[in-house]
Amino acid sequence: MNVNPLSEQQISFFDTFGYLAFPGLMADRIEEIIAEFEGVWAARGGGHYGRPHDGKARSCIVPFIDQSARLCTLLDDPRILGIAYGLLGEDFNYMGSDGNYYVGDTGWHSDGWHTDIRHIKIAFYLDPLTRDTGCLRVIPGSHLPGDRYADWLMQQAGKSQQFWGIPGKDVPAVALETQPGDLVCFNHNTKHAAFGGGTRRRMFTINLCQRYPEHRLQDLRDYISGHARFWVERNYGEIMMSTAGPERMRHLEQVMANDYHLAELSRQARAKMAEPSRG
Repeated sequence: MNVNPLSEQQISFFDTFGYLAFPGLMADRIEEIIAEFEGVWAARGGGHYGRPHDGKARSCIVPFIDQSARLCTLLDDPRILGIAYGLLGEDFNYMGSDGNYYVGDTGWHSDGWHTDIRHIKIAFYLDPLTRDTGCLRVIPGSHLPGDRYADWLMQQAGKSQQFWGIPGKDVPAVALETQPGDLVCFNHNTKHAAFGGGTRRRMFTINLCQRYPEHRLQDLRDYISGHARFWVERNYGEIMMSTAGPERMRHLEQVMANDYHLAELSRQARAKMAEPSRG
C-alpha cells in the first residue's frame, strides 16, 4: 500500500511532545470533506441525535465518518495511513470517530490514560480557529505515564485555579491555530483544551490505536464497552464495514471480532439515560 510516510524527526517529535500538526495536509479534499460533514448532520436532523443544534451544548454523532462513504475513504487516504503507520504500525486499529458542533470552552483533559498501547486522535477542524476563538491547545510532554511532570498534570491541569491560581486559558501550552484542510494529531494521553470558541465549532476526529496483543483482548473489549453510552450496537457504522476493501478491513477486523457485547450494553444504557452521551 502506498503511503505518505512520516519522517524520523516527526516520529521523534510525537514521541517526545505527544502531538503533531500538519498544515494544509488535506487542503485538496477539504471542500468535499465539509460537504460530507454537513450532509451527515442534515441526515441526522442537524443536531444531537435528531435534535437541532441549539448553540447551548455540544452536539455529537458517534460513529461519524462511518455515516458517509466518502468520509470512510479517509481511512484509505495515503496521508492518513502514513500518520497511522508511522505512529502505530501497519496493523493499527481504527477505533471509531466522532463528529461535533462544539460550544464555548473545553477544559483541560486527556481522552484516556494508556500506559502501553498507544491511542491517537486525528482531528479535522472545519472553521478557521485561533488561540482566542477555540483552537486546540496542548501541553507538550503531558502524555507520558510514570513521568512526574505528566503525572502531576494528570491530577492538576483540570483544576488550574485551585492548584496554580490561574484560569485554564492561562495554563502554559501550545495553541495550534488551524485553517480548514489542516490536521492535528495527538496522543490520547496528551492534555488538551480549547478556549474562546463560538457556539457552532465544527470538528470531527478519527481515533486509531496499536493492535492489541491476544492476551490483552479483554482490555480491548473493555474499551469498546465505553461506546455503549452512545447507544450504538456495533463499534462501526454499516457503511464503513460494507465499503471496506482488504486494506481497510485489516484495520477493522480486530474490533469487529470483539464488539459482540456492545449491543446489550447499549440496550442497558438506553434504559438508564435520557439521551446518548455528548462526548
